[in-house]
Amino acid sequence: MSNSVARLRGERLARSTKPFVTRGSRMPRCPQCRLEQSYCMCAWRPQVPARAGVCLLMHDIEALKPSNTGWLIADVVADNSAFGWSRVEVDERLLALLDDPQWQPYIIFPAEYAAPERVVQTVAPAPGKRPLFILLDATWTEARKMFRKSPYLDRFPVLSLTPEQHSRYRLRRSTRGEHLCTAEVAALCLELAGDSRAAEALDAYLDVFSERYLGFKRSLPLDEQSAAHQRLRPFVA
Repeated sequence: MSNSVARLRGERLARSTKPFVTRGSRMPRCPQCRLEQSYCMCAWRPQVPARAGVCLLMHDIEALKPSNTGWLIADVVADNSAFGWSRVEVDERLLALLDDPQWQPYIIFPAEYAAPERVVQTVAPAPGKRPLFILLDATWTEARKMFRKSPYLDRFPVLSLTPEQHSRYRLRRSTRGEHLCTAEVAALCLELAGDSRAAEALDAYLDVFSERYLGFKRSLPLDEQSAAHQRLRPFVA
């Protein structure tokens, strides 16, 4: 299974005119999981089937950020795609994916920003089609702009989620607890599509990633017997 976010990161770096620098960038990192080598979690990558697919539409440098959780989705969901977003041009590969007859695309966004006739609360693709969840991977301000300025997405239903709990994601700050990170949103979508095991695996994978990422930043010892690791263990081959 290939990780489309890793591919997109490589493409974005190839276009860069100067290095992308983040805090701690001088520390050697695993090229697969992006964590510092001694906190590498590649051996903990889940192996689970999923009928649904996920397409990440990513704002400019999202794929370059070590804390980005779209990478985790692409590790878990076999049918994963990632494309950079631009207001002036659209990747032809994205358009081809959206027109592929095997998929029923759903745009994941709050109902208040879409025309009422587009909004759905359930995942019910036509016979013979599989759900394809399109996630706008960006800051909240950027995502609203992407939603408004992507007319090629206007023909698809908008799946509006109503999460019952606040975000558990601790690697970036948000002023609103109901704003979930991208991986949490994807897990909710998988659950709605009937891919419950994949949803559980992704949630557990996110918790382990968060624990290791913060452990590295805070110089904490790695504990592979933690509750997060034990929750993920059943999904690891």
